[in-house]
Amino acid sequence: MLKVKFENNKALFYAELKSRIDRYFEQNKIQKTGNFQLYLKTIVLSTVFVLNYVILVFFTPATLPALLLCALMGMTFSAIGFNMMHDGAHGTYSKNKTVNVIMAHTLNLLGGNAYLWNQKHNINHHTFTNVEGLDDDIDLKPFIRVHDDQKKLKMHRYQHIYVPFLYGLTLLFWVFYRDFKKYFSGTIAENTAMKKMKLNDHFVFWAFKIIHIGLFLVIPMMLIGFWQTLLGYITMSVSAGFVLSVVFQLAHVVEDTSFESPKDNLVHIQSEWAVHQVRTTANFATGNKVLSWLLGGLNYQVEHHLFPNISHIHYPQINRFVKDVCKDFNIQYIEYPTMWLAFRSHLAHMKRIGSAI
Repeated sequence: MLKVKFENNKALFYAELKSRIDRYFEQNKIQKTGNFQLYLKTIVLSTVFVLNYVILVFFTPATLPALLLCALMGMTFSAIGFNMMHDGAHGTYSKNKTVNVIMAHTLNLLGGNAYLWNQKHNINHHTFTNVEGLDDDIDLKPFIRVHDDQKKLKMHRYQHIYVPFLYGLTLLFWVFYRDFKKYFSGTIAENTAMKKMKLNDHFVFWAFKIIHIGLFLVIPMMLIGFWQTLLGYITMSVSAGFVLSVVFQLAHVVEDTSFESPKDNLVHIQSEWAVHQVRTTANFATGNKVLSWLLGGLNYQVEHHLFPNISHIHYPQINRFVKDVCKDFNIQYIEYPTMWLAFRSHLAHMKRIGSAI
């Protein structure tokens, strides 16, 4: 079993940072969970989702408008995931645990599975960010090489050209392959066994896979037609997949972020956990309020990785504390002023890794 060792004996950076941020919430008497801004966002996104579905399935417009609405549906899928599901899964949507569970399970409706996500994302990804063999987000083999220690194939020379097209397949691959691979293999990542599922977890897994297929494939096929539905579903999935992939890739796979690989079944990280999070994570377009609203604050990825127990609604406020403490401790804070510059950096990184020996 792969082991990871952080130098946490003198975790001075995180202690200082946590102290300042805790003091901010205490002095201003603010809850770390979501507030009316998040609840209003939930109403807006849910309304767009339902209206879009009703129009497409029951009042189907002409082909071009319908495909545009399918693309919008995919983007709405992503926005629900970034905002409602993501905060719920981290227990930060509400003070009420039941509400958090409900929000987390919106992922099931969208075709994923909250049980698997919790282990893959909340545990592995957030603890072992960019660690080979444990962070499933950087395991895109064999098609994509993410860092120097992964095996290089001839096709990787062109990966900076074809990765945007592969990203569009992310949701389809996730819903119809990767979840099932984890379910039947009993592994979350290359070196992580899945926690044993209870009977209810098995039921939820299969029930919601069936519900997703029923809602987005079977019912539309009955009312609209087979080929029309298939084209619409693929359009929706490609739209969602591309948005999901790009946002998560820009957060961890750009030119300045670092990666760790095991040696003799041990990954020895020469820093405390929090410093590792800063070195493996990047922000982008934090000054763009519209983008921040749509992405659920995931463009504030550094803040999210350091404080996943705080709702994304508060990231703009705690951002200055993180930057100040990073400066005090001489730790590089990675941030791109626009999403486009971050995307260019991602492609530049992919090109270098694809060409490197």
